[in-house]
Amino acid sequence: MKKSILKLFLVGAFSTLALTSCSNNDDNGDINTNPSGFVANPADFKGELKSGDKITLDPSKVYYLTGKIQVNDGAELTIPAGTQIVANGGTSSYIAVAQGGKIFSNGTSAKPVVFTSDKKAPGSWGGVVLCGKAPINKAKTATAEVSELTYGGDVANDNSGTITYTRIEYAGAIYNSEKEFNGLSLFGVGNGTKIEYVQMYAGSDDGIEFFGGTVNTKYIVSNENEDDQFDWTEGWVGTNEYWYGKEGRSKGNRGIEADNNSSNHTLTPIANPTIRYVTLIGLGKDYVGEGENQAMKLRVGTKGKFENFVLANWAKGIDIEHDATISWIPNDLFLKNVQFINVGVEATGKSSAGTAVDVSKAYAKVDNNTGAGNGVDTPTWAKGWTVGL
Repeated sequence: MKKSILKLFLVGAFSTLALTSCSNNDDNGDINTNPSGFVANPADFKGELKSGDKITLDPSKVYYLTGKIQVNDGAELTIPAGTQIVANGGTSSYIAVAQGGKIFSNGTSAKPVVFTSDKKAPGSWGGVVLCGKAPINKAKTATAEVSELTYGGDVANDNSGTITYTRIEYAGAIYNSEKEFNGLSLFGVGNGTKIEYVQMYAGSDDGIEFFGGTVNTKYIVSNENEDDQFDWTEGWVGTNEYWYGKEGRSKGNRGIEADNNSSNHTLTPIANPTIRYVTLIGLGKDYVGEGENQAMKLRVGTKGKFENFVLANWAKGIDIEHDATISWIPNDLFLKNVQFINVGVEATGKSSAGTAVDVSKAYAKVDNNTGAGNGVDTPTWAKGWTVGL
């Protein structure tokens, strides 16, 4: 009798151990689950992950993005440290995360995740698009201009995953003059999403753009993108630290282009980010380009709290436009501790009617600023995992 009881106890113990082991593997993402039948083919990487799909890529393989990857509601895509995804194909080749989907692109300083193109040319592919459920001011919800996915809602802490130590290179494929990808497009993304140590390099449009939402960022590099390095609109209200933006390739527009809503400048939620420790470097105060040689363009009603900025090598440091934007000075729109280096004109203002306005109360100057951490030079935190600096 005692032997039978002991035997039953041992069988039960081993069964419990086996079940616990299987459960732990699933929780850690060690086992791919793909009820939809999705297969991550490195030679032909494309398709849709559907609810219940949890796919982890193999960092020892190169994935050739030949079409779109779409991570739908209830699906997860994990991209481990050191993974390389090579994308071409213009506007047909991009990665999009729909509302309720999640991406985990988590590299390390020594082994970043890299989205790139073997053509090494701006606009070779689309980019990375996240669509969340956080508030926007365009409407309750809207359709993203790239990916055609829904975004927006009322979930401020919505979570689209994590992107850390990741480079996005040569993105920004163009549909037409009014519609093109950015390196990283954040549509209504919530502050449950983590975006830190991310570089957008040599894209044909903006490096990173925020379309409303509440997402926060830290340690962001945006350099050699052919339009603006940083851009926001539609009521974005995130908190951010350590941005390093640098133009290159003899082509580029603004360091920051900031809007609230171009159709109605006072629509709520009003864009009102907090941004500290920033360096923006232009192509020189005599650069003509497309006539947008400005470190910061603040317009159509945006608010903002900015602190510890270094603006170097621009024709104009700060350009503030439209009545609604100017009305926020200095309480809701102010740059504390800004240093101008080789800047032609520090700041200008213009009303909605086009008349000049004094905006000297919108900022306070300081010398020997740290900006993103090292003045105009590459900050320590950006070394080792970035390119082109």
